[in-house]
Amino acid sequence: MSLTSKRLSPNGLWVFEAAARHLSFTSAARELRSTQSAVSQSVKALEEALGVELFERVYRGVRLTDAGVLLQLGVEEGFGRIEQALERIQQQQNQSRLTLMTDFSVASYWLLPRLPRFRREHPDIDVQLLTNHGDISWRVSSADVAIVFSNQPEREGWLRLMGEQVFPVCSPGLLGASNNGTDQQLLRQAPLLALSTTAGQRWLDWPGFFQQVSGPRHDPTPALTFDNYTLLIQAAIAGQGIALGWQGLVDDLIDQGFLVEVEGYRVATELGYDVVDTHPATPSRAKQRFLDWIAGERITR
Repeated sequence: MSLTSKRLSPNGLWVFEAAARHLSFTSAARELRSTQSAVSQSVKALEEALGVELFERVYRGVRLTDAGVLLQLGVEEGFGRIEQALERIQQQQNQSRLTLMTDFSVASYWLLPRLPRFRREHPDIDVQLLTNHGDISWRVSSADVAIVFSNQPEREGWLRLMGEQVFPVCSPGLLGASNNGTDQQLLRQAPLLALSTTAGQRWLDWPGFFQQVSGPRHDPTPALTFDNYTLLIQAAIAGQGIALGWQGLVDDLIDQGFLVEVEGYRVATELGYDVVDTHPATPSRAKQRFLDWIAGERITR
């Protein structure tokens, strides 16, 4: 920036643009809700700063000099770019796109069944969903909101969506086929279906589960291991063994009769799923609406 431009008043350029557009100090003053004298003084100060005349005073008005025409073109272009930038900022502030990130199990069994209700309430918000099977790298993602498995329920700004409550589940047919149809016999004898721990998961596994429950013991070595919770649950529904079910993820499947709980063996931990505003310094209408909505969907029991 030159020394001359540093001395220029942005307000003086604004006044000049109005005067140049109207070719009248009086009309410019009316638009700017100022006085003809103030507009004239502002233009004079701008001319003195530049060392050139911008207007020729003629009968009943003014006319742009060659320098005035050149400055008018530059000012109009500059103000146009400013207006475009302001419009983009406003669009970002009121953006209607929301990007969510979570693991595949929460997306499949908790979020997707409820998302149509959010979309009915907010049809103007376009939702994009990002998922994976292990720990999610929300800190380096483009997501607006993440639902993450966490051991920090009191972290400032995070909302605990559901605590970790874990219990064995299986198909109704497998439970009915167990010796005497008892939960204890089933937990001793049925094959165990497990989720792989190679993807960075921190949630409860079979060895940890059996350390916390009393009653029947089982060899914690799984018969089948999956790297995808959806496939694991499908195997349980098909009667291939017992899986660990998480409150909030398998509740609908139990209500619909696809799975049954092996009763009496619930385990609760301090872990759970939290809702995280990944970029709290960047507010948006869509993000705030989703955060308000999901706060009413949390599982508190």
